Amino acid sequence: MAHAEVVYTAASTNRYFQAASISPKGLVAFGSARFIALWDSEDTLDRGVRETLPGHEGVVSCVNFSSDDTFVSADDKGVVRLWKKKGSQWSSCAIQQAHKSGIASIAVYGKYVVTGASDSTVKVWSVSVSEIDAFHEVQTVQIRKGFPLSLALTSLPGTEALLLAIGSTDRNIHLWISSEETFVQAAVLSGHEDWVKSLAFRPPQKDGDHLILASGSQDANIRLWNIEPFEKPTFVSSGGSSSEVTDELLDAFEASLVNLEDTDDGGRQISLKRHILTVKSPQQSSQLFSITFDALLVGHEAGVTSLSWRPHSSPTDLPTLLSTSTDSSLILWSPSTVLTSSTDGTTLWINRQRFGDIGGQRLGGFVGGMWARGGSDAMSWGWNGGWRRWRCDPPEDDRETTLEEWTEVGAITGHRAPVRSIAWSSRGEYLISSSLDQTTRIHGAIPTESPDGSSVPAWHEIARPQVHGYDLIGAAFLDPLRFVSIADEKVTRVFEAPREFLEVVNNLGVASIDSEEENRPRAAAVPPLGLSNKALTDASAVAQVGDVNDTRTLRRPFEGELAAVTLWPEIEKVFGHGYESIALAVSNNKEYIATACKATSAEHAVVRVYETQTWQSVGQPLAGHNLTVTRIAFSPDDSLILSVSRDRTWRLFERSEEDGYVPIAADKSHGRIIWDCAWAPEGDIFATASRDKTVKIWRRQAEPDKWTAIATIQAKAAATAVAFAPPSLDEQSITLAVGLESGEIHLYASPRDDPSDWSCKLTLDTHLAHVDHIHRLAWRPTGDHTVQQLASCGEDELAETPRTAHAHGLTQLNRGGKVEYVLRNCVREECDQWLRTQSPPRGQT
Repeated sequence: MAHAEVVYTAASTNRYFQAASISPKGLVAFGSARFIALWDSEDTLDRGVRETLPGHEGVVSCVNFSSDDTFVSADDKGVVRLWKKKGSQWSSCAIQQAHKSGIASIAVYGKYVVTGASDSTVKVWSVSVSEIDAFHEVQTVQIRKGFPLSLALTSLPGTEALLLAIGSTDRNIHLWISSEETFVQAAVLSGHEDWVKSLAFRPPQKDGDHLILASGSQDANIRLWNIEPFEKPTFVSSGGSSSEVTDELLDAFEASLVNLEDTDDGGRQISLKRHILTVKSPQQSSQLFSITFDALLVGHEAGVTSLSWRPHSSPTDLPTLLSTSTDSSLILWSPSTVLTSSTDGTTLWINRQRFGDIGGQRLGGFVGGMWARGGSDAMSWGWNGGWRRWRCDPPEDDRETTLEEWTEVGAITGHRAPVRSIAWSSRGEYLISSSLDQTTRIHGAIPTESPDGSSVPAWHEIARPQVHGYDLIGAAFLDPLRFVSIADEKVTRVFEAPREFLEVVNNLGVASIDSEEENRPRAAAVPPLGLSNKALTDASAVAQVGDVNDTRTLRRPFEGELAAVTLWPEIEKVFGHGYESIALAVSNNKEYIATACKATSAEHAVVRVYETQTWQSVGQPLAGHNLTVTRIAFSPDDSLILSVSRDRTWRLFERSEEDGYVPIAADKSHGRIIWDCAWAPEGDIFATASRDKTVKIWRRQAEPDKWTAIATIQAKAAATAVAFAPPSLDEQSITLAVGLESGEIHLYASPRDDPSDWSCKLTLDTHLAHVDHIHRLAWRPTGDHTVQQLASCGEDELAETPRTAHAHGLTQLNRGGKVEYVLRNCVREECDQWLRTQSPPRGQT
């Protein structure tokens, strides 16, 4: 049977501080649009996302592991799902419509799951452990003022009682204690001056430790609260009167009630109030706990977005708190004991390490963070969905004064909005994607040594050549070092690679490209208030991309560098259209490009052709359509141009020696908009994909300029993308990939001598492919490659999905807002095998 395999998935993380969680074994699960991506952070080959889990209909807002093989997720439509791993497969085993509106936070402890949503409620659920998993509602807590933004759940030391902390928009932390099967309110912790966005408990690790609650707020501060057993003070009268004892009790009582009040300037005082919690045991005995404010951590310049305690590995470890902020910084905090006298010691919390960008906010800063590899890695994801990771080298000794050495290492990246196009370089060295997140990104396979000594390609983003001010619609290579792109503007832009890119691809083994490097600019930068990337000379590039001889080009760029130091200089602008660009195609000989723009009339529904040496227009605009041209395709020999449109027609233009391209054929057989078109490798047939749920195959007839439909492939959903595979070695079959509006990808095969007979050989469902509209499919040029690889991009983020489909024998490349894949030779081999025997029934997969 034909099969497909995911080779690479590029996925971004949603903009929720609880959108990611890590298991004890290092598996990171994070929400990316409407699906959950799984990334093994301890993979020695560093292959990034290896699996995606569809199921949610809303944007995933929360993920929380309860064990290595179980986690809970929630979305912005109020749905909670329980996921379990059985064998090697993850599946959703319980679904619950928990709230009427989006869920902002989840806390998991034992069999309990607590959810907080924007409907001003917090709900407590128990998860059954029977053969049929299900959520059972235990309690609903109404938040009278504000909304719950953060939750934390733990057990009180030495008891069976649970302590629930709720951070709210009312600037307070509400504490609830479980009493038998329900929770009762126990205390309200005040002090923060803005929304409480993150909470984290640290259980006691050894005798003498306290239970610590850390709270982070939009006010840029972090507060630490100690929770410890409390004993009532006893006062023994040594001959004193009862009134003296009563006075002492009153003094102690008043001292415990130091209250928090607003000051004259609108600020808030530090609270010294001691909160007493009473916990009843099943034997009806009571135990007291006190909660006191312990420390105020000041260091961030903007709101704190997440908190995470370092995993405990040895009794001598200092407690370390990781915090992230919208000021683009990640800080590690730990206590330092300063002896104020020979007998009195005071514990102070200090900033041990600070990572990220200096100088304030960059693109929204960090959204969330966590520990990995048992506390040796600190990781966070940013506003644009990409991850950054720092790794710790253990100190040479255990002295407290010895600082840990941290270095940044690579992580994962992805588009944060729908990916509208993908295209391979001319020899298939790497892949370029363009997205509505206003970036183009280049992805390449880096040879990586496996444990057995063999070389395994690991795909990563290696450049971000264009960071624009308009949504990017399409991009295509002119050669390995030049590409052309279109955006939601009237201009077509041309870019050329700087020396920085050549050094990276050559040093990493992505490609071997010979070029006159010394004649190229070192890098590029976008000037203030500008849209065009300007070339940087060596002198001006030093401050922006570092010294020429540094070691940065010996490794892949990090997320913090991609948008800053991997830009390509813009070398040309092409004008001509009256409205925003919508379609782009490059001829196979790279001598021409064809573009189209948005149109509501025949005057603007034209295709313009330019030659790529002088960038002058070739002949007259190709007219004939009445509405927007959705796709343009050059025939393999570039003698024909095919265009399809919203007006439900396709039109064919032939090259003329005198007048450029001239119209020769047209047809309006489709009943709905035509989304895509593609030529077979031999150029004798082409395919059109339409919203009417059909793909039609067209072939030239004996009469001049006569093309007729010889086959119609029926699909279950609107067909939105098509692509013919490169020819096989024996050329006995033709393979056609069809992408659907539902996100599925179907591979069809036909005998080479009878292209009217098509059978489905492989279906990639939403577990392997997209969960929404597929925009583009692109087969990798074969060249010296031993496998057939297919790339795809889609709209699965919200009503779009920035991700990709995967398959076995197929590779998904770029997900974050899109996706790309690769299909192996096994599919082609099976197609040829059944052609040599007998054709299977139509529609068989």
